[in-house]
Amino acid sequence: MSLSQDLKPILDIVERVDPSFATVDPETIASLVEDARSHASQNAKDQFLFSVMRLLALSGNGHTRLIPNDAISVLPLRFVTIGRSVFLTKTLSPNVECAPHKLIAVNDSPVDRIERAGACLLAGTRQRQRVIGPLLLAWPAALAHLGFASTGDETSYQLQSADGRITSVKVPNAKTVPASEMYPRNEHGQVDPVWQFDGYVKVHECTDNGLALRLPSFFDPDESAYPEAIDRAATLVQSRQGSFLVIDVRGNTGGDFLRAMPLIYAITESARESGCAVLVDKFTFSAAIVFVAILKYRLGHKLRIVGEEMGDCLKFFAEGGLIELPTSGAVVRYSSALHDWESGSTDQTTPPEIARQIVPVRRLEVDRYWVSTPFDTTPRDMVYNRLIEDLT
Repeated sequence: MSLSQDLKPILDIVERVDPSFATVDPETIASLVEDARSHASQNAKDQFLFSVMRLLALSGNGHTRLIPNDAISVLPLRFVTIGRSVFLTKTLSPNVECAPHKLIAVNDSPVDRIERAGACLLAGTRQRQRVIGPLLLAWPAALAHLGFASTGDETSYQLQSADGRITSVKVPNAKTVPASEMYPRNEHGQVDPVWQFDGYVKVHECTDNGLALRLPSFFDPDESAYPEAIDRAATLVQSRQGSFLVIDVRGNTGGDFLRAMPLIYAITESARESGCAVLVDKFTFSAAIVFVAILKYRLGHKLRIVGEEMGDCLKFFAEGGLIELPTSGAVVRYSSALHDWESGSTDQTTPPEIARQIVPVRRLEVDRYWVSTPFDTTPRDMVYNRLIEDLT
């Protein structure tokens, strides 16, 4: 089976299925399609993947992209962008003492220079690119494609510790692991690639007048645990009228926001007088952004957004699904429906059950910038307590 088989469903997505390509210049699409077709005919897998990444990134939509993780191998290093800096959070190489460290340069090139060069391969907003971009820093073929190849058979990394010390590490290019071992399809920004969160809602009792709820995910393969947890949380919030609420959706990459509506109703009623804060980061994406948007629309100035800009804007295309490419092993994420929480408008692609909930939020701005880096060892409960004390 040739890579040309992989190109067929991609062309269907770009030309017919995914509405996020409607405003993209046809000539630009045609040029990149031809580029991908040429690499497919030569069976040049990596170059084919790069061409398709560029092609799907043209839509500017973070939900629409090529996910190469299952198709490639990377150096055994996990990089994550926290704030605007890249950190080495975990390694399977002998250099375990270098995690966590801040990444300064790769093959003597500053990280920000590599990020700028790699942006053309990455989908979505700048924040979304910061979510999925660190994979490129551990992928030798990508570094070479972007013009930052190592001069020998090792890739060198310049790292900085919490106390400012600089360390240089070299990793053999031949010592790779499957990328999926270090970089999950839905990047959540945690230290470890596998995030074993303990329940869909984690309750933290804070000060006498505060309650924190951590919501790490809205995905529920079993379709039972998540709505049950939401119902329990809604009941708890309703029983704590007058408490200042902190809702933590950092790292929540989305899922089904409709099943979270009972909690939204409860938070709205409880926080109408006492107020509420929501913690977000660039890994807050999709349905988690919608969750915040609805709360903002309902609570107005009573909701304080704390953290950093989220992983997408208020107008995006979603729904759709995943297609596994049979030859390369990569996965295509495509979209099929408009979500416009900016103006509150819909079109024929917006599912009716979502259209009934859409409201004009206009904009979501961070009220207080705050990011916790891997160097910060403050316990989560203490963070919540400080936040409640500061905001009340």
